[in-house]
Amino acid sequence: MHILNIGILAHVDAGKTSLTERLLFETGVIDRLGSVDAGSTQTDSGEIERRRGITIRSAVAAFTLGDLRVNLVDTPGHADFVAEVERALGVLDGAVLVLSAVEGVQPHTRVLMKTLHRLRLPTLIFVNKIDRAGARERELLADVRRRLSPYSVALNTVDGIGGRAARTRAVASVQEAAEVLAERDDGLLELLVDGKEPGFGQTHAALVRQCAAGEAYPVLFGSAVTGQGVAELLDAFSLLPAVHRPAPEPGAHRPAPEPGAHSPAPEGLRGTVFAIERAPSGEKVAYLRMRAGELRAREHLTFRRSGRDGAGQNYEGRLTALAVVGAPRQREALAGDIVKVWGVPGIRVGDHLGEPGPADRAHFTPPGLETVVRPRVPGQEPRLHAALLALAEQDPLIGTRTLPGGETSVLLYGEVQKEVIGETLARDFGVEAEFEPSRPVYFERPSGTGEAVEEIQRQDRNDFMATVGLRVEPAAPGSGVRYRLGVDLGSLPLAYHRAIEESVRLALGAGPRGWPVTDVVVTLTRTGYSAPTTVAGDFRGRTPLVLMSALRQAGTTVYEPCHRFELEVPLETFSEVAAALAALGGELRDTVRRDDTWAIEGELPAGGLQEFERRLPGLSHGEGVWWSEPSGDRPTR
Repeated sequence: MHILNIGILAHVDAGKTSLTERLLFETGVIDRLGSVDAGSTQTDSGEIERRRGITIRSAVAAFTLGDLRVNLVDTPGHADFVAEVERALGVLDGAVLVLSAVEGVQPHTRVLMKTLHRLRLPTLIFVNKIDRAGARERELLADVRRRLSPYSVALNTVDGIGGRAARTRAVASVQEAAEVLAERDDGLLELLVDGKEPGFGQTHAALVRQCAAGEAYPVLFGSAVTGQGVAELLDAFSLLPAVHRPAPEPGAHRPAPEPGAHSPAPEGLRGTVFAIERAPSGEKVAYLRMRAGELRAREHLTFRRSGRDGAGQNYEGRLTALAVVGAPRQREALAGDIVKVWGVPGIRVGDHLGEPGPADRAHFTPPGLETVVRPRVPGQEPRLHAALLALAEQDPLIGTRTLPGGETSVLLYGEVQKEVIGETLARDFGVEAEFEPSRPVYFERPSGTGEAVEEIQRQDRNDFMATVGLRVEPAAPGSGVRYRLGVDLGSLPLAYHRAIEESVRLALGAGPRGWPVTDVVVTLTRTGYSAPTTVAGDFRGRTPLVLMSALRQAGTTVYEPCHRFELEVPLETFSEVAAALAALGGELRDTVRRDDTWAIEGELPAGGLQEFERRLPGLSHGEGVWWSEPSGDRPTR
């Protein structure tokens, strides 16, 4: 048995969910094609997804091709839901990147391709909608090679493109494919230099090697509506590296634990939680990708996670039930499987069994916007806060924080996501919410080193009966928060140590200038207590005061998130466009004249992004082409 976990990725409206539906139909999983417009697709199961016609949550469906079981992960295409794509990437063996033959390479397509290329994730490119008016083939293939990857290899061609009669057929000659692959294959290069045409077998072998290494990208044209090209796409799945699982030996499986019996965690177990949904009863159901070991229900497990501040956490859980996607009769989950698990109330997206691998790390920049949210009905603040925490469990990158005035803010990628959160709060939690206009997420970094100490004072002064000394120092960008001991662990009871560390991490949520503090090392330099008077609450009260004193001494700098952008505008509009970018704090890094357009590259603060996108059509006579992606940060001006 071979198992292939493959994701379907695309810019919004490229036909990704329709292609998923067609694949399930062609492989016999469903007997009738659903429609995105009608809200009847298999993978867009949520009410909001069906009404809006967009994918918001990743969904998994399975089908079989011979001895290959394919777990198909349908991911959101809208940039506001990039966190869902991020989680999918961590569990995939390969991907299908869907383009429209009419719209071609769109902005978010480039963002996805850059990530796929960086991860070296084996990828097939499917050019959809060949039956639509305005569809292109050779011109679009040239655009794919120019804007996505020069190592794109067309496996089929189209007769009658641009109409319902469009038909696909295999490419007759391997010459063009060999020329693309020869740069990374000395054997092919030698044949071409000698003026010989390589054979199909040699060219195909080179394609398999380079595709598996994420170095070459097979391209297939087709239509999810008519089914053209879908058979060739299914055949091309053989180019992707599947997980090979030999048949188990008789008696090799461990017996299932008896109900109520304690079963220790199996050794060598590795897996990643990448999605959470709730059953009609409200119970959490988690999707987990198995990487190693054997998982069965009723086993005692240790889950691991990283907190927002970078601190590692472990917790215990015991599955009450599991179901292997695509193999409902399989009683255990093995390497390569995607499995649904029940019975762990505290489970969250991003949790791991065993040590996380490189594929489990984040690949997209965290949200760069936030909005203050309030209930429309006064008095529902606790209910709203609980609902937002529940949503954050499903999507940990869309987090919340309490502002200094006590209000709650939500982290976002964009305005569509804000609308969906509002609809979800009303539908699932019965809370009507109001959102303030979105603003950038600023944060503070320490500018230098600072140190502060506060001693125990006389008890009759009603002071905190605790001595705390802290030192703060800058850390490397992106390192988050590090807490360490500069005193002996035995200098305090363990409960007091926990109280200090928890208070430090909580207090860093709002620095001297009111923004979260990150990229900092906090060292506990001094401690003291008075038995039996001191309690943990004394350390929780004293620690934030000492920390703020140390931060004020060190000084902090406020940073703002930025986006790197690429822009094409008509020649005559360059001056106005450049002036508008400069007024919003943008910096031009490179400008190139191309025929009748200027290609501009630069950086723009996230706070000016929506304003510039709103003004661009008027500035460029409706001909501006814009693309951007998060690109780090810079000190505010």
